[in-house]
Amino acid sequence: MTNALLRGDLLPPFDAITPAEIEPAIRELLQTNRSSVAALEAIAQPSFATLVEPLEQLQHRLAKVWSPVGLLNSAQNSDALRASYNACLPLLTNYYTELGQSESLNRAYQFIQRQEGAGLSGEQRQVLEHQLRDFRLGGIGLPADRKERFRVVSEELSRLQSKFDENVLDSTNAWSRTVTDPRELDGLPAAVIEQARVLATERGVAGWVLALQQPTYVAVMSEADSEALRRDFYEAWCTRASDRGPTAGRYDNTPVMQAIIALRHEQANLVGFRNYAEYALATRMAKSPQDVLEFLHAMVKAARPYAQAELAELEQFANRKLAAWDVGYFAEKLQRERYAVSQEALRPYFPLPRVLAGLFGVIGRLFGVEIIERQGVAVWHPDVRFFDIHQHANVIGSFYLDPYARTNKRSGAWMDDCVGRHALGGELTLPVAYLVCNFLPPATDQPALLTHDDVVTLFHEFGHGLHHLLTRVSYPSIAGINGVSWDAVELPSQFMENFAWHPEVLTAMSRHVETGETLPSGTRDKLLATRVFHAGLATLRQLEFALFDFRLHAEFSPTAGARILPLLEEVRNEVAVIEPPAWNRFAHNFGHVFAGGYAAGYYSYKWAEVLAADAYAAFEEQGVFDRAVAQRFLDAILARGGSVEAVDAFIEFRGRKPEIAPLLKQLGLAA
Repeated sequence: MTNALLRGDLLPPFDAITPAEIEPAIRELLQTNRSSVAALEAIAQPSFATLVEPLEQLQHRLAKVWSPVGLLNSAQNSDALRASYNACLPLLTNYYTELGQSESLNRAYQFIQRQEGAGLSGEQRQVLEHQLRDFRLGGIGLPADRKERFRVVSEELSRLQSKFDENVLDSTNAWSRTVTDPRELDGLPAAVIEQARVLATERGVAGWVLALQQPTYVAVMSEADSEALRRDFYEAWCTRASDRGPTAGRYDNTPVMQAIIALRHEQANLVGFRNYAEYALATRMAKSPQDVLEFLHAMVKAARPYAQAELAELEQFANRKLAAWDVGYFAEKLQRERYAVSQEALRPYFPLPRVLAGLFGVIGRLFGVEIIERQGVAVWHPDVRFFDIHQHANVIGSFYLDPYARTNKRSGAWMDDCVGRHALGGELTLPVAYLVCNFLPPATDQPALLTHDDVVTLFHEFGHGLHHLLTRVSYPSIAGINGVSWDAVELPSQFMENFAWHPEVLTAMSRHVETGETLPSGTRDKLLATRVFHAGLATLRQLEFALFDFRLHAEFSPTAGARILPLLEEVRNEVAVIEPPAWNRFAHNFGHVFAGGYAAGYYSYKWAEVLAADAYAAFEEQGVFDRAVAQRFLDAILARGGSVEAVDAFIEFRGRKPEIAPLLKQLGLAA
């Protein structure tokens, strides 16, 4: 029987994939790829058509087979799946390292660049440039022993980064809070209480069970009147996968983190960089660590006075000094008093079906496409839905939407490639994306109800989706988000957030779940006023994370080790105005940096926010639904993927380099 992963289906056969098939599929495909690569390496007079395009096709197929495995590991985790996933990581790492260190492929790419460079298209030249750069970053030209060490380091990093994620997921699932006194639930939304009641019934215990899933955590920290409940949740959340808190030592990421940072530093040293920060910047808009640090410190200087004033006002409102687990609660109360609006009170106005219709309407007005749900597609969970994007009666891309939080699903929200766009050898493969969120699931008698924060998250992730789905690039390695500078990859996502705050959009996508009325204009205006509420504190929080991450990778010393907690304390002393308790272990569950793609790159959120605010300002100048501006944004940014350098794409759209002033104005931090 043919392995489901190797059947060549247009979409992943989620109804047929079994954990037992994963490793055999990857081994068979890698063996086939290696044979194909060996034949390509033997070509005496390689050309773009005979060598580069076949390699792009090989990589495309491998990515397409592996993508559902990675998705299932994050969104539908199980012991069997985890074991199969981890068994494949060293296989894939070794294969990619071999490719990156192939002297014959490197020579062939250089030969093609010399022989054909002048006659190639811009896309084709970019494919060559990126691959030659990646050869250098992958250790090409190193002596055999250093090449082998680079391979071993890469393999160990992939294993450790997966282990980091597993520890966070396991420690999240290991803790819950049982409540028997209903007074402890005061202030919590009815939907959260009902979910806790159902969970208690499922577990056969009296009362209510509050699990440590993200929507519940956010609701407790902002709404629960019980300080004891808030503190318990804060401690459990902030000490996940660490040596402290209720699961202390059971899933401790401390040795994992130390090893990850040391190995990244060694990896950078092996290929001639002084530290991992410099190594990471080789593929980014920012050109030096000094560029990044100067940018972050300039943002701190702009935001910190506002944050100090915001905290002072909040403590005056609460009439006491606030602990870390009090800030969200009293901030919500102050915001409610000042603007007469709260996130939880807004939920009835944002049923998910209506929000999706509003989002799809915005995309249609901007880019001339229509989004239509398709039934009958195999999915990994009953909650998952599938949509096609139509343009001029043709499907140009598709996406899965997995909206709700559940056990064995990684927290947070993300977009990832399912299938990349590919237009080679007379064959067109359309892009497909995964959009994954962790919203509060629906009650039995009504659809899921979102907070406005949830709405912003959905728009954000859909911005990433548009970058992947609206690409027109033919070569998978630079199509969609592939090949895009990591500090520019958040531009489309943060750009799209602006539309979740637009008055016309808010009115169009709101519909009270019981009365059917749209969000009243007075409530809408109050909500809009909250956009800059505590913008200083929110900005400082992101800058604290970014500085910690960047300095951790820029300042590592093999003799001193990673200095994770001391460095985090140094950054907090410099930046933060809210003092966390000494047992806070935020770093131990900082998946973006220790398990994701943001190592020495968390600054990208703020860096790209500058780009996004400046880009949106261009829309504001002409009217935010101006089709000419939207077409220019589509042509210069979304459709181009990594086929041009990010700064050049931005200049093509805006007519100049990015400026920071629009962001400071948007955040209310302008002098």
